[in-house]
Amino acid sequence: MIAFNDNSHSSSSGRLRFPPGQIVITSNALAQLSHAEVFTALKRHLTGDWGDCCPEGRQANELALELGGRVFSVYHSEDHHKFWIITEADHTLTTVLMQDDY
Repeated sequence: MIAFNDNSHSSSSGRLRFPPGQIVITSNALAQLSHAEVFTALKRHLTGDWGDCCPEGRQANELALELGGRVFSVYHSEDHHKFWIITEADHTLTTVLMQDDY
């Protein structure tokens, strides 16, 4: 995994809804996704755009933000590869990973 920190608390498209903590990406995701795709998806995730989550997943994310819990988003690359972004319940770690990495 590759790790980096993002200490900003707002983005150009809106306010972050929760802190990401340390941000890591699996080597598989790093090899398959462009940097632009990762950064765009991270911005969407952190501002509450859950991507292609099912309605139940969206509701679970909203509840997790209110009561505490893991936040999970689903996105697709330009090459149609599904990837996920998961922020742990304590907001200390956000992971970008491919579906196969889980």
